[in-house]
Amino acid sequence: MDSIEQTNKITQNVNIYTDGACSNNPGLGGYGAILIYKKQDGSIVQKEISKGFKLTTNNRMELMAVIDALSMLKKPCNITLYSDSKYVIDAINQKWLDNWQKANWKLNTKNPVKNIDLWQKFLVVQKPHNIKFVWVKGHAQNEFNNKCDILAVNARNKDDLATDFGFQ
Repeated sequence: MDSIEQTNKITQNVNIYTDGACSNNPGLGGYGAILIYKKQDGSIVQKEISKGFKLTTNNRMELMAVIDALSMLKKPCNITLYSDSKYVIDAINQKWLDNWQKANWKLNTKNPVKNIDLWQKFLVVQKPHNIKFVWVKGHAQNEFNNKCDILAVNARNKDDLATDFGFQ
């Protein structure tokens, strides 16, 4: 998949929709994401990405969808990111991620935060961008969220599933 290209240092506006799916939890998992942006000629581009895993969790798939979608962007962008994952959206918007970092990746209970490996990857890939995180109701009337769900389920159901090396 080629990256989203930008020229003349103009910040691109991008809408990203993401979803994760898991059959059992943990179990077979997949994610889907759609990136939508306007090219300089005014045409609208939609890029779809998805991937499936042998053994993972739903929260890992939700977060991996965000990470891999952001990784597609090669220059700073203004992004509106839509997800039906309260785990992802609340971690950002409710400042849980900030608090986890300040507490050396520990929860109030002193237990370690789950998915530290992915949260650390997220921090790297989100850094150059201006991102607004928006929660959408899953399995509702949002056509792109529904399409991401289909991408995630289809990825999860493939034969050639990857290994989620960060899953423990």
